[in-house]
Amino acid sequence: MKTLLILRHGKSSWADPSLDDHDRPLKKRGRRGARSIGRQLLEAGLVPDLVLSSTARRAHSTARHCVEECGSKARIELTRNLYGTGAARHLEEIGRCGREGDATVMVVGHNPDLEELVAVLTGESTTLKTAFLAAITLDIESWADLATSRGRLLRVLRPG
Repeated sequence: MKTLLILRHGKSSWADPSLDDHDRPLKKRGRRGARSIGRQLLEAGLVPDLVLSSTARRAHSTARHCVEECGSKARIELTRNLYGTGAARHLEEIGRCGREGDATVMVVGHNPDLEELVAVLTGESTTLKTAFLAAITLDIESWADLATSRGRLLRVLRPG
């Protein structure tokens, strides 16, 4: 049994219009949201063993704040392959990076890819606003089997 945590990045800033989308930072609200989700993960016993994050600044910052708040010792792996690449590419990345001992993997990225990923894995439609997290349980032994599996949406966490 594995658990996949799908976290949309926190609220980002548009204050500097000269910045490329990839380089936009989190707003204060985005940092608070990421920390709130981290606390909720700790309370729920859903602390990640591995975090895969988009290389976008706002996603990486969200991952870092969330991991720090939940007390996880998880390594955070950054990959450009989680930035605007679609659910199929996300499945490949998780299957490639997840190790056997990683019972819980968290993916931090962007919409519409993350909502599509939830739908592909569960058959359910969900809305992931900024800093929302979907937790999915999967009856698999290996992350390599993710692309051919179907999971169950356990819960959706909202920052608060």
